[in-house]
Parts: sequence; C-alpha cells; structure tokens
Amino acid sequence: MQAQAMSQQKADKVVDARGMACPGPLLEAKRAMASVPIRGVMEVISSDEGTATDVPLWAKKVGHEYLGTVADAGFWRIFVRRMK
Repeated sequence: MQAQAMSQQKADKVVDARGMACPGPLLEAKRAMASVPIRGVMEVISSDEGTATDVPLWAKKVGHEYLGTVADAGFWRIFVRRMK
C-alpha cells in the first residue's frame, strides 16, 4: 500500500502508544488486536522507533497482515490487518 493511501487508511482500532518505551507499544498492540474484527485494521501510533520493526515482525509471526508504516512528525503509524 502506498504511503499516501495508507495515511488515509481508516482503522477499526487505534492504539496510541506515543511516549511509551519498548516493549510497551508492542504489548499494547497485542492486547488491542483482540478487539479488532477479523479482516479489520489496527493502527499503532508510536514514538519508539523500534515499534516500526517489532509490530510487523509480530504480525507476520502470528498470522496477521502487515499493511505498512507511515513516518509522521516524530512518530510512526503502523497498520496491521487482523487475519484470524
């Protein structure tokens, strides 16, 4: 998905983890995924650079679809589709 299209993506669940240090954003994302409908999209907003790597790796490992990351002013927006 292109960055511009992704920045317009509407998420079913938004996890705002700005200001949290690793592994906080990933733990919040794991907890929040349970409330996302199957095929729904979760957006994780994080100011911790490691989250941009951790969330896509976790998504692939557990069978969700990583849609992409948008770098914004001092934070990252990571999009994942729940697959199961």
